[in-house]
Amino acid sequence: MYLRETRRSNKDGSVVSYLQLAHNERHPVTGSPVAKVIHNFGRADKVDREALARLVSSISRFLDPAEAMAATEGSDVEIVDSRRFGGAYLLDELWRRLGIAKSLMDAAGRRRLSGEVVERVLFALVAQRCLEPASKLACVSWVQERVAISSCPAFDDQAAYAAMDFLLDALPDIAKGIFDRTANLLNLCCDVIFVDTSSTYFEVDVADEEIELATAAAAEEAEATGAKEPAVPDELASRQFSKHSKDHRQDLPQVVIAMAVTAEGIPIRCWTFPGTTSDQLVIRRVKDDLGGWMLNRVLWVTDSGFNSETNRAYLSRGGEHYIVCEKLRSASAEAKKALARPGRYHAVEGNLSVKEVRVGDGARAQRFVVCVNPEAKARDEIVRANLVAYLEKRIAGSDEWTKERRDELVGELRATPGLARFCRRTKDHKLRVDKAAIARDAHFDGKWLIRTSDDTLTPTDLAKAYKQLYQVERGWRDMKGALRLRPVFHHREDRIRSHIQLCWLGLLLIRVVENATGDTWRNVRNELDRMHLVTLGTSDGRIAKRSVTTKGQQKILAALEVREPAQILDYELPTPAE
Repeated sequence: MYLRETRRSNKDGSVVSYLQLAHNERHPVTGSPVAKVIHNFGRADKVDREALARLVSSISRFLDPAEAMAATEGSDVEIVDSRRFGGAYLLDELWRRLGIAKSLMDAAGRRRLSGEVVERVLFALVAQRCLEPASKLACVSWVQERVAISSCPAFDDQAAYAAMDFLLDALPDIAKGIFDRTANLLNLCCDVIFVDTSSTYFEVDVADEEIELATAAAAEEAEATGAKEPAVPDELASRQFSKHSKDHRQDLPQVVIAMAVTAEGIPIRCWTFPGTTSDQLVIRRVKDDLGGWMLNRVLWVTDSGFNSETNRAYLSRGGEHYIVCEKLRSASAEAKKALARPGRYHAVEGNLSVKEVRVGDGARAQRFVVCVNPEAKARDEIVRANLVAYLEKRIAGSDEWTKERRDELVGELRATPGLARFCRRTKDHKLRVDKAAIARDAHFDGKWLIRTSDDTLTPTDLAKAYKQLYQVERGWRDMKGALRLRPVFHHREDRIRSHIQLCWLGLLLIRVVENATGDTWRNVRNELDRMHLVTLGTSDGRIAKRSVTTKGQQKILAALEVREPAQILDYELPTPAE
């Protein structure tokens, strides 16, 4: 006989537990043990605990002390297995709630694949990215030995690669389905889309030569046909060497990654492009792909890398608008006029001040907003003072040097644009600090300039909207940090793209968690890792029971409106003896 706990879910989602005294009997036909209830104690939260204690005490009277101790400690119970459970359980609940599981199974059904298997394998790959990033091969043993994932079958590395290929093949449909569900569920602000690009490098020695040849052939064809405007690039992950690696790894091939993020920081889509693709061409592919999602009036927010007259006109198609940042030191003629235009600044939230400027007349007038941050201004002054002091130290005594040695120093300084900007050469080739350049540079301290085609938003709203571009930068930090985007050793461009999409799905999940809990994913993950699923083995069978939820885990689950997992998740009886 044993004390049994059963659970029942009510219509309102609440769970009620009941305690019963039961014992196992052999079924007369099948021979399998069947639980038979002897007595119902009622609801677990209302049971008379003192009465249970008296029952245990009365039974113990008929046992000697050693037997009573063994009975109460359950000496015949053996811990068979113990796995991490909390993090995978929470991610799985969000995975289903956001419609990712349904989108994957629908796409698999249209391709006559086993949707349940493919969906579970892809979830395991994404969960591993979030909880313990490693290779796809390591994920196979991770699922089989270290983590408890509901209904996840055992799979090998080839099954993992097959699931990745499916994800890439069905990506447009899957991304659209996820966005529709997520936007409605989380009430996302989809009228402002932030776009930015980054790059990542790969641990291989050569670029994708076949794609390089195809790209060169396409360029020759465009030149032969007299195309005036470069074509919008296809979404490929061709690894190509670039002189402008954002990771400062020009020695390794790279790909360019684009990401679109809502105002809440939710990444709605990721793209991959050849490593030499410019930001200005990427923005067109992003706008074209999202254009089929039937978004409402969209305001595109980008940094200065996307700023060109052609791109601004492209973003304005369909009645949409843009907010782009202008470069200050290499500003366009219109931007220089906006910076030189006098006017009064108006203080907004915090220490930010803004000034609206219009350049031009009539329909061709351009709207600019000049923003000044006093704290950033003070920081820029300190940085420039340190650069000038370092420059003076480097050129001290250079008048006695030979011309060749001074030329070598100038070449070294050019590797640091901040130093080269403040250094000048006299007519007799001597090195001096350029005080005029310092004065010109001081004019830009703490300032940033944005251009917009939207006439409905106030300068304050425009400045706040652009400041939220940090959400994309935050996404890049998480992809390259918490999700371990690299190192990557894939040799096929489609696998590169699939790997990046797995990181995107992982970023989507952890951003939802962070927004709801107000805490970092690292802290949430560490707290959930304390929840384990323990398999206990007895002579009557095996039972899988989770550890008791801590106060921190209860707080996390409540913030995300996820109910606690059941105490007993699996019950396995031994095979009857023949």
